[in-house]
Amino acid sequence: MKILIRGAGDLATGIAAELWERGHQILMTDVAIPLAVRREVAFSRAVYEEYAVVEGMKAVLAESFEEAEAIMATRKIAVMVDEKAEVRKEYLPDVLIDGIMAKKNLGTRISDAPLVIGIGPGFTAAGDCHFVIETQRGEHLGEVIREGSAIPNTGIPGNIGGYTVERLLKASADGIMHPVARIGDVVKKGQIVARCGDEPVYARLHGIVRGMLQEGVPVKKGLKIGDVDARIEEKLCYTISDKARKIGNGVAEVIDLVYKTK
Repeated sequence: MKILIRGAGDLATGIAAELWERGHQILMTDVAIPLAVRREVAFSRAVYEEYAVVEGMKAVLAESFEEAEAIMATRKIAVMVDEKAEVRKEYLPDVLIDGIMAKKNLGTRISDAPLVIGIGPGFTAAGDCHFVIETQRGEHLGEVIREGSAIPNTGIPGNIGGYTVERLLKASADGIMHPVARIGDVVKKGQIVARCGDEPVYARLHGIVRGMLQEGVPVKKGLKIGDVDARIEEKLCYTISDKARKIGNGVAEVIDLVYKTK
C-alpha cells in the first residue's frame, strides 16, 4: 500500500517504521531545514545528510518523484523536500498521514487521499481528516479518534525520568545554532551544551544528550534545540521511542480497519 507521511521527525519516523515493517511503501516529505532534535531516530536527517538509517531501516533523499519511485522500489524509504506535499498529486497515495506535529493543521485536507490521518492536536476527525491519533502520554496514547480532536497541547513536556521542562534545551538567543555537546554525550547540570549566536545554552539536569539540532541552523530565542534524558541509557538515543511506536501502532490499526473492511 502506498503511504505518504508529511513530516519526517522522530514521531513521524516511528510511524514510518511501523508501517514499513508491515510491508507498506513509504514516501515522506519535510521542510528544507528540518528542526527535529532527536536526529538519530529521525528520517528528516536524510534532508541534509542524503540518507539516514534508523534501526536498520534506510531512508534516502530524492530530488524528484522519479527518484523517489526508484528508491521505494528497492524497499527503502524515500524522503523529499516538499513542504506542502505537492508530490501527492503524482504519487496518489492510498493513505496520507500528517505527522508534522505543528499542533495545528498546515494544509492537510480530507480530500488529499482515500484515507487521511492526523497525528495529535490540530486536526478534527471527520472534518479535515478521517481519523486522528492521540499523542499525549498516558492511558490514551496511540488511541484512534473517530470524531473530534486529540487532547490539546498543554505546553508541558511529558515526564521522563522524573523531569519535564528541565529536560528541554532551548535557544538562548536569535542566531546560528552551534552544538557543543553531541547526541550520546553525558552532561552535568550547568554545563554548556550549545551556543546560539554568542549566547551559551546550559544543561538543566545531569543526563545524556538525547536530542540536539544540527550545526548551522538559524534559530529564534526560545526554540527547542535539544533535550537531556536523566536515565542515561545510551540506547535510548538511537532507538525509536515507545511513544512513537505506540502512535505508529495506532496508525496501523486504522489502516487495517479501513482497508480490511473495504
